[in-house]
Amino acid sequence: MKTKFWLLGIVTALVACDKDDTPEVVTGEIKNDAEALAVSAGVYPSLQVLSSSFSFVIESATEGTISFEGAEEEPGPVVSRFETEPTTWYPVKIFNNLYISISAANDAIERVPKAEAVSEATKKLAVGRAKFVRALDYLYLVQLFGEVPLILNPGEASTTRASIDDVYTQIVNDLTEAKELLPEYDASPITPSALAADALLARVYLVWSYKPLSQGEVSSIASGSVDPAPVTPEASLLQKAVEHADNVINSGKYSLLGDFTQLFGRENESKAPEHIITIHHDGDAYDAQGNHQTHCAFTFAFELEQDNHIGPSDVNLYQEWTTADPADVVRRDWSYTTYVENPLEDNKGYHYVPPVTLARFGKGVDRSYENSVNHAITTNEVDRIELRYAEVLLIRAEALAQLGRNAEALSTVNQIRQRAGATLLTTITPEDIQREWGYEFVYEQKHWLNLVRWRTLIASVKKIAGFEHFDDSYAVSGGIGRDGEVVSPFFAKVHKHLHAKYDNVRGKHYRFPIPTGLKGEDLHITPQNPGY
Repeated sequence: MKTKFWLLGIVTALVACDKDDTPEVVTGEIKNDAEALAVSAGVYPSLQVLSSSFSFVIESATEGTISFEGAEEEPGPVVSRFETEPTTWYPVKIFNNLYISISAANDAIERVPKAEAVSEATKKLAVGRAKFVRALDYLYLVQLFGEVPLILNPGEASTTRASIDDVYTQIVNDLTEAKELLPEYDASPITPSALAADALLARVYLVWSYKPLSQGEVSSIASGSVDPAPVTPEASLLQKAVEHADNVINSGKYSLLGDFTQLFGRENESKAPEHIITIHHDGDAYDAQGNHQTHCAFTFAFELEQDNHIGPSDVNLYQEWTTADPADVVRRDWSYTTYVENPLEDNKGYHYVPPVTLARFGKGVDRSYENSVNHAITTNEVDRIELRYAEVLLIRAEALAQLGRNAEALSTVNQIRQRAGATLLTTITPEDIQREWGYEFVYEQKHWLNLVRWRTLIASVKKIAGFEHFDDSYAVSGGIGRDGEVVSPFFAKVHKHLHAKYDNVRGKHYRFPIPTGLKGEDLHITPQNPGY
């Protein structure tokens, strides 16, 4: 069994949490190196809780995903239909747990250096890890919610929202300091290293370079259905993204795994040489919460008539990829899986295609060991991939293209396409790179963040109008669809959700609302994000 992480530290007053809900903490004097590392490990349980929750905001709130997680009023479908409110569970859960993780990091950063019985080497390691995770926490907060309170000391409470630039400055400071404190490399990506800090800094600088929308800018578009005007990214920040990506690439410690399909599943988790940052999971029986990415994507496995908690929104996603590049079959068929065999039925094959159902997100269908396709959906023990080497390459390529260094960007993107067996590009545009993000990272919790960075969220969602099951012939169960088949209740529901997405998306969805506390209490963070 892998090491179990516990929540250690003091939850700030910003986040309400009953004493009985908080796991065991290390209080008082830190007596040895092991306790110091345990205190710094307190940052992880709250991230474990979020491993699958990110899918319900970063994937569901886009054109490519629908959520049928229970009844229509459940939070997954609500977010998917762009009907999110401050009380909607997934934003509530993410916002509050990120601050719980920050609180644990603040506790470690404050207490560990004062512990006289702890070695200097362990102090550096513990504080470096805490700063690394605090930076990751704040990066998610600022991307999802915009201006957020900066809380950097134990027991501190604040409802004052810091500026976007102040939050990014703090993220960069934390990662820069973490890089100096951590060992250069760790073969286990569940443990932060200096090179992992470089990889995350590359992501940070790329996102920051696009001049994220301020509260006022979101307010000006909140009620409209047109994307904000594109911007020219800040060249100095793009160059920083390239520099940090190059640090990772030139280290020689990471590379693309030869077989794309071997990146996913329990037997392939936290795997060198491609995985750089992962969130460790032992499963529901041991973690703060297991990683439900598999369970949510393959909820009812071989019951085709049942609705998955989360899945691809239409058959067009598979068909358009086929049209764009017929050679790119490995990524396509693993990302949008249309056929799975069941080991419990002598490998009987099941087809996930209309008119019965839609494809499944294949990265969530664990096929990495015998009978894993049935086992993993109940154990929820697969480590979550936060950042892998392919992302570093695409960060570099996107930054280079924006800097006008297209030849370098082209060769970088073609490394990824070559691994996939896709047709190599001969020229490259920013749009080519955006498509490559989509091809490489289906169901890896990137899509909404990318669309917001590129300021194309609304236009992307409006593409739903061209999807097969947006057609009104699929509106009524029992009728005859455009494909000549009887419309099932499943596809009538798909039709309804696609129309809700199309009709509801607005400029305000460039952010999620500042939510309530975990128990529904007002956190008094004002002003609320525009439109909510």
